Amino acid sequence: MAEYRIANILDMADVIGEKNLKVLLSGFFCPRNKELQHFVRENAYDFARKKISVTYLIIDEDNLIAAVFALAHKAIEISNEGLSGAKRRKINRYAVLDASSDSYTVSAFLIAQLGKNYAPGMENSITGNALIDAAFEILVKVRHDIGGGIVFLECEDKPGLLRFYQDGQNGFMPFSERYAAPDKIKYIQLFQFF
Repeated sequence: MAEYRIANILDMADVIGEKNLKVLLSGFFCPRNKELQHFVRENAYDFARKKISVTYLIIDEDNLIAAVFALAHKAIEISNEGLSGAKRRKINRYAVLDASSDSYTVSAFLIAQLGKNYAPGMENSITGNALIDAAFEILVKVRHDIGGGIVFLECEDKPGLLRFYQDGQNGFMPFSERYAAPDKIKYIQLFQFF
């Protein structure tokens, strides 16, 4: 596997300058997810400057973006119904059960964006599992510094995506769903203890 480094987008801007960063970001292509492509090219740097979310760039040996992920922090509600006893004991480390709603409100880390660069020649530069591992490398450092232990993400209700996130290596568990306006795309929300 190729060698990569993980770069915080704000640090990258400090090193190469905002103008060069925009050029670098313009080379990110994701025809499978135009929303992600637009985010990386148009919003990632501004969101990081405003502290809405921070994007991390996976940079390859040629100093090109192989993939990206964005992290944020958000409160989520996880229903007590359907949780095993072991999961209830674990979640009790981070939240208290609200008896009236029979759910836990948890402050969790959000993997807000996640995707590979599909520019010509980059399609196979990193695996999805390696990308998830890179996100967790940062999350483990943050957990060490500030605490926490739950991460979540949302993905479209597509069998291949759900298998990827729920498989043994990644181990995310569904906890809710939502529909995005205006096109009513169904998103499954999944969480994991780490």
